[in-house]
Amino acid sequence: MQKPNPVSHLAFARASSGCSAQLGVRLSSLIDPALKAPGCLQFSLQQSLHEPDMWVISGVWASEDTMSAWFATPELNVFAELVQQLIISSLDFQTFKQVTSHQAKANYQPPLQQLAG
Repeated sequence: MQKPNPVSHLAFARASSGCSAQLGVRLSSLIDPALKAPGCLQFSLQQSLHEPDMWVISGVWASEDTMSAWFATPELNVFAELVQQLIISSLDFQTFKQVTSHQAKANYQPPLQQLAG
């Protein structure tokens, strides 16, 4: 039986003007429930040092199934609320899988060399 591969997510949320502190408080409400969720290996909230309106939520999960289960929880409704309340001006949410160096090299195809002439 193949062991599930860990997966991760990154959500970049930019606060609307004057709403950064409120966004931080609302996003921080995700930390404890996520850390208690089955399959959560790591979860954190960070604020940019150079752009105080930019926040990053990151999580690492034991498998895609455990991450998907977290995405389906009521806690994640906070993102829809933040958008509707105009607290977030932009949101970019990405999910990732781990790639070994062998997998990365296997997917690389060098450009064809043209002969001079």
